[in-house]
Amino acid sequence: MCKIITNLYIRSGIYAAMILVLSGFNNQVLSQDLHYSQFYNAPMTVSPALTGIFNGDHRFTASLRDQWRSVPVPWFTFSASYDRKIYPKKSGKSFFGAGLTFNYDKQGDSNLALANVNLAGSYTLFLNDKNALTFGLLLGYSNRGFDPDGLTWDKQWDPATNSVIVGGSSGEIFDFETFSFLETAVGLNYRWQKSSRTKLDIGVGGFHLNSPKAKFNNNVDESLPLRLSIYGIYSMRLNDDLDLQLDAMHQRQRQFEELLFGAYLNFYLNQQRGKNFQFRVGAGYRTTQSFFPKVAVEYNNIFVAFSYDIDFSEFSNDQSVGGPEIHFRYIIKNVKPKGQFKICPIF
Repeated sequence: MCKIITNLYIRSGIYAAMILVLSGFNNQVLSQDLHYSQFYNAPMTVSPALTGIFNGDHRFTASLRDQWRSVPVPWFTFSASYDRKIYPKKSGKSFFGAGLTFNYDKQGDSNLALANVNLAGSYTLFLNDKNALTFGLLLGYSNRGFDPDGLTWDKQWDPATNSVIVGGSSGEIFDFETFSFLETAVGLNYRWQKSSRTKLDIGVGGFHLNSPKAKFNNNVDESLPLRLSIYGIYSMRLNDDLDLQLDAMHQRQRQFEELLFGAYLNFYLNQQRGKNFQFRVGAGYRTTQSFFPKVAVEYNNIFVAFSYDIDFSEFSNDQSVGGPEIHFRYIIKNVKPKGQFKICPIF
């Protein structure tokens, strides 16, 4: 399986890039599942327990990441989701969350692609007026496939002429070029909050619980390993016009792991009702040697964020191998019936 996945990322006709992939880049490719630098802006890709955890009733999000365009393995990721709260009629101590997500991921010249649609559900219990615990589940359908016509293999390389033999036999046989599998995930989130602007989320999310088969050849026995994410997001009100956000996440998938952390300063430029305007600026770092400055603006219920990954690893080889990341969020807040009481002000 490692040989197959490695070769899927080889750029046609570039022998030096082939050596790079085979010798050093293979581990980094295999370690990556769906991920964003601003993970908190794509919460349902981190843990299903974050379904419905927001200040409002309906949430729409969209995220896009485009990286490594200047090297042999361009990587494009897109996610979109909708989630909402469902309140029990005669209880102010809990609520349910429900959501739908779509993810699309594509890499390399062979267009190795992943597309999945997931349903997520959660249950939040208020422990008291400052603490809440949420349990979440996710179930989805995924499909992965590739186009072998976009690949060049070692048997097509002619060392005598230092060129690729166009149309030559690759010697590679695939039993199928696409496969589907069931996606499963579970999550747990703890929320502490002092006010609407001072709060803490700590949680965990686990994906691929059923270890689905992931192979293009019947002679290979390979499964998707569990991806475990542990995260923390802390927001603190510094004064009337300024907040601080600190965030961190550790991801592990088999022997591959990374730690990501960052910070935001949130400036409240206008707090008049109907004209609320916020500006955020910050930066983050991941231990795979990537630094990313980030900015965001929020006007009433519309939020847009941008960051750019700058890679400092040996793989960059003095090239620009980073990429932009964009997030959009829109929240709808329903007008509550007179007399309805909720124990937690942020929800």
